[in-house]
Amino acid sequence: MSSPLGTGWRDRIMHVLANVPDPEVPAVSIVDLGIVRDVRENPPAVIITPTYTGCPATDVIKGSIRQALDLADFRDVGVETTLTPPWTTDWISDTGREKLRAYGIAPPPHSSTLRAKQLPACPRCGSTNTQEISRFGSTPCKALWRCLSCAEPFDHFKCH
Repeated sequence: MSSPLGTGWRDRIMHVLANVPDPEVPAVSIVDLGIVRDVRENPPAVIITPTYTGCPATDVIKGSIRQALDLADFRDVGVETTLTPPWTTDWISDTGREKLRAYGIAPPPHSSTLRAKQLPACPRCGSTNTQEISRFGSTPCKALWRCLSCAEPFDHFKCH
């Protein structure tokens, strides 16, 4: 049975969504951050999980997805939010991690076993001689850190 959305529709939708920037960190897409969890066929919908419950950017993300889908002639595809399972920094793609680093944000490590032991590397000089300044950074999902080697402040995605 063929899909009413045509062949290769999931790939086409993911390509569209890969160009939707995160409103708080426009250097990465919502796909790079792992916010897009699934593309469902029946009924057709993009399933997203915000980076944390109550994320103030969720409505903007949903609106940006809606606009991108409409422009790509996927007007019949809905946008739904799910909080289960909760988003985790492990869902950030390798490409997303590199984009964060290039943007000046230290990405979290992949493995939860390393989180307690590993200090974030400075995204500017690469040093791990770093110190947390504040648990609260430029957005609720980031903390403010300082590099003790080059003295530059930087955001670090909170691990969760």
